[in-house]
Amino acid sequence: MTRSASTRHGRRCVATGEVKDKSDLIRFVVGPDGALVPDVVGNLPGRGVWLTASREALDRAVRKRLLARAVRRSVTVEPDLADRVEVLLARRCLEILGLARRAGQVTTGFEKVRSLLRAGRAGALVAASDGGADGREKLRRLGGDLPVVELLTRAELSLALGRENVVHAALAGGRLCDRFLVEAGRLAGFRRVGGPASPDELVRV
Repeated sequence: MTRSASTRHGRRCVATGEVKDKSDLIRFVVGPDGALVPDVVGNLPGRGVWLTASREALDRAVRKRLLARAVRRSVTVEPDLADRVEVLLARRCLEILGLARRAGQVTTGFEKVRSLLRAGRAGALVAASDGGADGREKLRRLGGDLPVVELLTRAELSLALGRENVVHAALAGGRLCDRFLVEAGRLAGFRRVGGPASPDELVRV
């Protein structure tokens, strides 16, 4: 049977059966000990299975034993697997922010970000999830249709950007900004900020 073009260029989620771009999925492989290992970069050796980047998809795949069926062997799933995926995806986001900072493509601080927005030179807004709602809303209105990521804490942003108390940041448009938004979109399926929320509420792209 000939595969469709969408199957050739995407991957099928074993939980939903949907074919999606790899940027919307998480790859998992089975380690030598039979444990399921998240491969968020997508380069670990072995036969991989793909899941929609969300806790719900992972929970469904584990509950219905879809992962073992896909790899045709028994697998061990650690109870904290979804949390491990969240940590790995958050780390990816922070690494990209660090690269963008070193490339001079990140602006921090409310006033500087506001000036960048007024000049039309921002590609995405980043706001600390535990920062003040008033400041976030002011910049969001000024940014118009710009993507807004509100997934990372003040401590995480400060560590990644090498500054204290980072609440507001903006990325210049370009490759690193695009990479960051992809990873933030995947993180949104695993990270819950202020209670249950959908990915669309956390990352407005």
